[in-house]
Amino acid sequence: MSERVLIDGFSRKVDYVRISVTDRCDFRCVYCMAEDMTFLPRQQILSLEEIEQVAERFVALGTKKIRLTGGEPLVRAGIVGLCKRIAALPGLRELCMTTNGSQLEKLAQPLFDAGLNRLNISLDSLDPASFKELTRTGDLAKVIAGIDAANAAGFVHTKLNCVVMQGRNDHEINDLVAFAIERKLDITFIEEMPLGTISEHSRAESFFSSDQVRERIAERYTLINSTESTQGPSRYWRVAEAPDIRIGFISPHSHNFCATCNRVRVTVEGRLLLCLGNEHSMDLKAVLRANPGHPEKLEKAIIEAMKLKPYQHNFEINDDVQVVRFMNMTGG
Repeated sequence: MSERVLIDGFSRKVDYVRISVTDRCDFRCVYCMAEDMTFLPRQQILSLEEIEQVAERFVALGTKKIRLTGGEPLVRAGIVGLCKRIAALPGLRELCMTTNGSQLEKLAQPLFDAGLNRLNISLDSLDPASFKELTRTGDLAKVIAGIDAANAAGFVHTKLNCVVMQGRNDHEINDLVAFAIERKLDITFIEEMPLGTISEHSRAESFFSSDQVRERIAERYTLINSTESTQGPSRYWRVAEAPDIRIGFISPHSHNFCATCNRVRVTVEGRLLLCLGNEHSMDLKAVLRANPGHPEKLEKAIIEAMKLKPYQHNFEINDDVQVVRFMNMTGG
């Protein structure tokens, strides 16, 4: 029997889904959400059982990689059990998670034992005061303890995610690279994305491109271009001085990655979002709740939704809000 696959209207194979398990977070990062956030009531978000059903149908339709996101996924009660059940789905090659690291000191080992394959950990500064300013509520020492716990638990190819902002943390780029090398971590530098209305800073003034990041790194290290891929949007380079780690760049503004996009997102409300930078979506929660016990209905909705996937996003480097939803609603 031939393998089932999801194909969009531009003949791109979609085999990677990012599922948000909560819009809640114990941080309030300045580029991700407003300081005074209102979160969704429980009945409006997918239950753990519904998340598992969505994951099952995606894997049945050829999905090879699932990433659990938030908000902060580790503040969702029952997350370790959910990981164990999704990791056991036949046909799934990789289950990953993006986290701020604050809960990893206690949860890294249970997550590894549950079958979670890989972690992405957000880390935008190594200066405690700057870290607190950027996250508003975060404790740098706690995050570093979480990173060390992930290494001790057995996770490999753990990746740091750093959103670079001019005048805020761009002077720390090479310190972050050195930190990654010391702990044998990969690291990806991300251009800030224009999601949600913020007043804390000007996105136009804080923009720092991937090319600028590479130029800064080249002041201290020798970068070697690589064709490696982890199925996501990162474009990777190796470092001659530390060949075991990778440095990635996610460049939604300067070098968009739409032509090879292989992924979709499921928001915390159960909307299948076909593009991070557009509002094209399908309400999977409504399908689930209207058709209990009929997974074929959910599959049909997912297949039909592929027709809605646009060819590309069109982010602009200015202070216009191009997408009104915050990143915590979308899933990081």
